[in-house]
Amino acid sequence: MRDRVPAEAFPPGEFLKDELEARGWTQEEFAAIIGRPTTLVNQIVLGKRAITPEAAAEIGAALGVDAEYWLNLETAYRLWLVRQQQETPALERISRMAKLRERFPVREMTKRGWIANTKDPEELEKQILALAQVKRPEDIGESSLAYAAKQTYYDRDLKPVQEAWLWRVRQIAEAMPIDHAYSESALRARLDELRTMASEVDRLAEIPKLLAEAGVRFLVVEALPGAWIDGVTLWLKGKSPVIALTLRFDRLDNFWFVLRHEIEHVLRGDGRDQAIVDVNIGPGAENYSRELPKQEKVANDAAAEFFFSQRHFLSFLRDLVEAYSEQKVIAFANTSNVHPAIVVGQIHNGLGRYDILRKHLAKVRHVITQVAVTDGFGRLFRLSP
Repeated sequence: MRDRVPAEAFPPGEFLKDELEARGWTQEEFAAIIGRPTTLVNQIVLGKRAITPEAAAEIGAALGVDAEYWLNLETAYRLWLVRQQQETPALERISRMAKLRERFPVREMTKRGWIANTKDPEELEKQILALAQVKRPEDIGESSLAYAAKQTYYDRDLKPVQEAWLWRVRQIAEAMPIDHAYSESALRARLDELRTMASEVDRLAEIPKLLAEAGVRFLVVEALPGAWIDGVTLWLKGKSPVIALTLRFDRLDNFWFVLRHEIEHVLRGDGRDQAIVDVNIGPGAENYSRELPKQEKVANDAAAEFFFSQRHFLSFLRDLVEAYSEQKVIAFANTSNVHPAIVVGQIHNGLGRYDILRKHLAKVRHVITQVAVTDGFGRLFRLSP
């Protein structure tokens, strides 16, 4: 709550004058008491000189009033004078800019090139509303973009950094051309081909084109700091699906899990009315084993079972615990036609041991960001004027 601002403030000298009159003291007498020149006391009474901390202590000692009282009177008066000298609209602009920066990740959005740097709060608000695709600030979070957030405790409120990321995904997706209408059957038909790509990192470069042929827009938008987002499924006009990943974990196993998770959302039609924002998912993620909504359980199961059955994997894992061997891991990956990183990722999740076999974890960003529409990681997707 803001402090109330007085309509008019009086110099502390007015109060000092009243105190002297109440005691029957002249300014000359008071000056002698505190050991100061009479001209100093007179200038304070007339409001021509500010009360310093030293003077406040002396006045307080002479009158039996705390020094803080006189300093507070002085501060309030000087602040009132400043406000009278400044234009009210200028102060309102400062307040408006502060509120915008408090509510939205302005610094990060500017740094990433999502909005232009400006000191004008009206222009800043205009840019944010354009990104959110709403007309009024109060509409943000309601009609700006419906979502179903899957977070650590699964509350439905997205953080401002998550909302801003979601707006950017939609903005870029709408600018991406696509030659094919979405077809569920076409997407399902490409699952087998996707499986064949799991043994080589370089084959990830084929994924954007493969998904586009089924009518699915695929893009990468780096998450803003503190967003913890892994991916999202949303639909443009309820009929054209979009899958966006953040690649915040630069690992092959996490990439495939999140991608297959989002593909399952598309196949099931999840997110047609509400974008599905997936936060902290994938093998080893903080909330992977927490109680999940049904649609998330289904998507997680589809991702976990994509390359090999979990029943088969758990049998292998028990055997590995009994007689650990790196060669067993490589052999299991080879017979499953997947890169060892995918097996290692599930071993980490199954055993809770993230320190073993790390040399097999493969990176993916250097491949995906070269072929997919990408915003972030040193790249800026430029919208057509």
